[in-house]
This record gives sequence, structure tokens and C-alpha cells, in this order.
Amino acid sequence: MFKYPALIFTLFTVFAIGVVAQQATPEGHIPSKTNVRPAPKKEVVKVEPFEKADVKTMAVQCVTLDTEAGIIELEMFPESAPESVRNFLNLTATGLYDTTTFSRVVPGFVIQGGNLFTRAKITAQIDQRARRTIPDEPSKILHERGTLSMARAPEAKTATTNFFILVDSAPTLDGSFAAFGRVTKGMEVVDAINKAKVDGDKPEKPVTIRRASVKLCVKAEPPA
Repeated sequence: MFKYPALIFTLFTVFAIGVVAQQATPEGHIPSKTNVRPAPKKEVVKVEPFEKADVKTMAVQCVTLDTEAGIIELEMFPESAPESVRNFLNLTATGLYDTTTFSRVVPGFVIQGGNLFTRAKITAQIDQRARRTIPDEPSKILHERGTLSMARAPEAKTATTNFFILVDSAPTLDGSFAAFGRVTKGMEVVDAINKAKVDGDKPEKPVTIRRASVKLCVKAEPPA
């Protein structure tokens, strides 16, 4: 009757196995997928160490810049520019100024550092931090030799992480830029950086800040 009994038996067997397999699967059950991607981890934003510090706490903090040219020590003036000081202390304490360079030098005028894009290593988080702006805080502090101040573009509210140290008085900056500290030791190092060879305002060999650190200021002993 059938010309191909073996073939028909094989097809029937395959069909029967398929039916049994379907019946063995609970109604409405969807098999779980393999290799499911894990849920992305929620990014934890770390609070910077001086984020909640008051003026009194910040006033007793001093910063040391260990540069290739020598040591520069700085005191802070949070009474006049609290957000500028807070920003500077946070960037220092978190190590973000480490391996940055003094990327702008104007002979007889300033040395400028703090550009996070000059770091030896940059991450997406550092890129984001480098673009965070802080309020303008012009004060009555004069821009004299040794003054530490925030660098910014001509437009208001563009200060980020860049700072400068003056090697001479610059009264035209008074009342416009946020002076927030002063060199207490190492002006000879600032002068040496300022006297380096430049191409325009770019040093031919930028001096690197090997490490920046925050510590409690050491008060000078009174004379005997």
C-alpha cells in the first residue's frame, strides 16, 4: 500500500516526540534566557572631603605643591573666597592635581597650573570634574607678588580647576578675579618656573606637579 514505509515511520516518530515535548512544557511558561546581561551598577558619587567644611576648618589647611622645580607652600583665604578654597582643597586632597603641569607661563607676570587635561592619566570622571564651574568670588585681596588666584575665561562664571600664582603685582586683576591664597614658602621656585623658556605663553618644557597635598598649617614659632 505504501511505497516508503520507513520514511513515513520516521516522520511520525519525530512528530510524536514534538507533541510530547510541547505537552511537557507548562502552559504559558516561557523558558528563561541564558546569558542574561547583568543590570548596570548604579554610579556612586563620592562626596569630596571638604564639601561640607566651614570657613574655620578650611582656614587652617595649607597646600604643598611638590614640583619638579621644588616645593611651593600655600595658605588659604576662605574668608574671602570660600568656594574657590573649597574647590582647590578638594582637587588637591583627591589627588587630581598630581601629575598636572604649569601649562601657561607669562614671564614677569604669572605661572598658571591646575589644568586637569595635562594629567598623565584622564578618565571620564576626571573629564567631568574638570568642566565643573564655581562661582566668581572677587574680593578685597590685592593681586600682589605671591598671590594665588583662580584663572577663568573673560566670561563670568567660567572658573573650573585652573589657578595662577603672580610673580609681580597686577592691580588690573583686583576686584575681578578670585584671589584665595598666598605663597608662604617657595617663591624662588615660582620664579624659576616663570623664567623657563616659552613659546608665546607655553613653556617649552612644562614643570610637573609631582604631588599636591593638604595638611594643617604649621604656625611659625614666636621669637624667643
